[in-house]
Amino acid sequence: MQKFLNLAVINLRENRLILNLGKSNRGFMAKPLTILIVEDDTTIREVVRRYLEREGLAVLEAGTGYQALEKLADTKIDLVLLDIMLPGIDGFDITRSLRDGDYPHLQLNEDIPIIMLTSRGDESDRIAGFELGVDDYVVKPFSPRELVARVKAVLRRTGAKEEDHEKPLIFTALQIDPIRRTVLLENQPITLTAKEFELLWLMASHPQQVFTREQLLNRIWGYEFYGDESTVTVHIRRLREKIEPDPSNPTFIQTVWGVGYKFEPA
Repeated sequence: MQKFLNLAVINLRENRLILNLGKSNRGFMAKPLTILIVEDDTTIREVVRRYLEREGLAVLEAGTGYQALEKLADTKIDLVLLDIMLPGIDGFDITRSLRDGDYPHLQLNEDIPIIMLTSRGDESDRIAGFELGVDDYVVKPFSPRELVARVKAVLRRTGAKEEDHEKPLIFTALQIDPIRRTVLLENQPITLTAKEFELLWLMASHPQQVFTREQLLNRIWGYEFYGDESTVTVHIRRLREKIEPDPSNPTFIQTVWGVGYKFEPA
């Protein structure tokens, strides 16, 4: 485990310095595919999340089986990275529940691709996972880059595609058009800078998802940007001044204290 963590941290530091990996070459017009990491080790979740996000993928996290089911019920997930040993419901039970449709009231996607993560390399475990319908199997400790390559391969194999956001996002008082790059507030045009628009689009495309300042900095400005997280704070403040009826008591862009920001549909 420590070998995996040391390797991951070293690679993260090196890649942050030399590569521009924070933004997808496809731009922000397509909504990124969403990966759910179900892993009770917070350090592993953090490392894997960073590697996935730098490939332009959106990431959600769950530390228990019950949290995973909640995420799967609330959000369109394109692939699950699923640890076997979890508190409460383990990875095998979650997989079995998904494939067998055990929770019809949650309207879960029974065909969602699953990559199983495990510290146990027993052949019997791998066979059990595949028989349940797992798409791939990764044994810890693993290379984060290899894991990302496996994620991309499974997504290609299962035919998952990014959603093209040609249609505007329409909320009660706010409309965002990605093609024309226009924003209407109460049917009145709002002028935004390029970064303000990208920031608003990213958050509005993932309503109620909490973004840390670091995540927003990396997704909008990229890993090559050498500014600090105050850049995000300033842009959030300016964005609120333009789209919020009362910037001091924001409706759309809300602060999650100690974490970051989220977009709340209104």
